[in-house]
Amino acid sequence: MIGYWHNFTNPSSNTYPISQVSNDWDVIVVSFADNAGGGNVSFTVDPSAGSEAQFIADIKAKKAQGKKVILSLGGQNGSVSVGSTAEATNFTNSLHAIIVKYGFDGIDIDLENGVSQGAAIQTYLPIAVKNLKAKVGAGFYLSMAPEWVYVEGGYTSYGSIWGAYIPIINALRNELTVLHPQYYNNGDIYTPYATGPIKAGSTDQLVATARMLIEGFTYGGNTFAGLRPDQVGFGVPSGRSSAGSGFTTTTDVNNALNCLTRLLNCGTIKPVKAYPEFRGVMTWSINWDRYDGYNFSVPVKATLKTLP
Repeated sequence: MIGYWHNFTNPSSNTYPISQVSNDWDVIVVSFADNAGGGNVSFTVDPSAGSEAQFIADIKAKKAQGKKVILSLGGQNGSVSVGSTAEATNFTNSLHAIIVKYGFDGIDIDLENGVSQGAAIQTYLPIAVKNLKAKVGAGFYLSMAPEWVYVEGGYTSYGSIWGAYIPIINALRNELTVLHPQYYNNGDIYTPYATGPIKAGSTDQLVATARMLIEGFTYGGNTFAGLRPDQVGFGVPSGRSSAGSGFTTTTDVNNALNCLTRLLNCGTIKPVKAYPEFRGVMTWSINWDRYDGYNFSVPVKATLKTLP
């Protein structure tokens, strides 16, 4: 179970020290780093999360419990600039320094608002990430959380933001730990398995899009080769307040997990075979989930514990 933790104050879900994050979370994605210009990335601990020293100690303690703590780049209002060799070098070096200082296990790439568009970032961002992994060494964790239009959207119409993440994913297949697209705030989804769009947040939608990422799909006259099942998860809102649309019930989430891993509780769409290595579920966010009384994390974690 993967969740985003707010490194900023939100009127309804104020942040708090990482030490207070429920043990149900396996991966804590700290949100977000800042764009310092010229490819450089910076990070400042929000005061409501405690002192910098406490933050570092909290990360160390979570890692000692077997958790992963990673730093996310982007978000709804964030961006990065990696459009040249010089900017790629700055990106690598600045992030390496942050990872060493705070003890992060790796990074999450959550580029929205068209930031991942264009040949420049699609060329130089993978170079920068590969170099970062080389500097960090074994155990480097890399996740991506694109809105679904940037990946599966290429099946419908390839160009502009539609499928813009595909070149980045293809270039980083060997480095990628998990891809968990956001299936919210972007409407219903067309897939190869139904004639019409599938309702966002439904069991069928979560299974169908996972099938596309594992089994492959066509885009713009090309073929997206499937990822390993352990490289794929799905991203859903933790509750009705945490996203504008795409709300899913925990029943639909759990049915999709059982369908993908055991071919149980499927709707009208099921994978060609069970994928017991399927990675799991991501949600926005840890903070909203706590605010809502753990209505998402408790039932979903209970199901994850039963899976093969």
